[in-house]
Amino acid sequence: MAFHSRRLYYFPALLAVVLQLLHGVSGQLVVVEEPVSTPPPPLVVAEEPISAPTPPLVDQSSGDGLVPALFVFGDSLIDNGNNNNIPSFAKANYFPYGIDFNGGPTGRFCNGLTMVDGIAQLLGLPLIPAYSEATGDQVIRGVNYASAAAGILPDTGGNFMGRIPFDQQIHNFETTLNQVASKSGGAVAIADSVTRSLFFIGMGSNDYLNNYLMPNFPTRNQFNAQQFGDLLVQHYANQLTRLYNLGGRKFVVAGLGRMGCIPSILSQGTDGKCSAEVNQLVLPFNTNVKTMISNLNQNLPDSKFIYLDIAQMYEDIIANPATYGN
Repeated sequence: MAFHSRRLYYFPALLAVVLQLLHGVSGQLVVVEEPVSTPPPPLVVAEEPISAPTPPLVDQSSGDGLVPALFVFGDSLIDNGNNNNIPSFAKANYFPYGIDFNGGPTGRFCNGLTMVDGIAQLLGLPLIPAYSEATGDQVIRGVNYASAAAGILPDTGGNFMGRIPFDQQIHNFETTLNQVASKSGGAVAIADSVTRSLFFIGMGSNDYLNNYLMPNFPTRNQFNAQQFGDLLVQHYANQLTRLYNLGGRKFVVAGLGRMGCIPSILSQGTDGKCSAEVNQLVLPFNTNVKTMISNLNQNLPDSKFIYLDIAQMYEDIIANPATYGN
């Protein structure tokens, strides 16, 4: 998800997720479906390009965040430049992308900051660098591995040529761990830092848009909606368990939004309305992810998995726009 307005706000539900994760009980499933009653102040007043956000929950200048680092895995909704230097049709390193971002286009698929940029600022961290660009001590505070067109399944997004599927993103995280261990006191020190760090994962959109719904992919002929949702979440659970085995303990897992309402789907209709068929199609995935998270919390000791209900967040924004500013 990207912030597309010229005024960028902390979403109340996003703040609730961060606080629940940091202070929640181990093994607790938190489904964020309702906003907090009073929204926090705006992150940025952006009549001018983004330059200075309002203060986060902690003072960034102190060098101490609420967590040691933020590690990000996902697709174009949170990609911040990993596709810039690979042969891919899925790029956003040109205008009008980045028109409100200080420095211009970066590879983010939006005008300014993404959701994970907002989370980083809430946590008192700097903007997290893309894996393709992170150097030196930058990786100590986190890395963004997200790649536009990427999916849970390795074949997803092949119509865009280059992309970094979730399995490869996890492999890249492993590479980062080895790099950091050689610089920062060895594997034991890194393991402690990773267990206290936050992992944000937002995957699945492309498995529908650039796989199941694509006529040149066989999956829709092989699986009905429920079967495909089951297949995705079986892979997803194994991938998240792999991150857990690499040391992760605090996870925010974003569900899918109302995908029948995105521009590429709307453009296929003639009445300007959302596709009820596509919205229904992704429901089994979200339902399965909630169950998966509950199971992971129960079966993986000391883990804290939280489900971020993107669909509900956007429905609340549409239903109560005044709550989120003009």
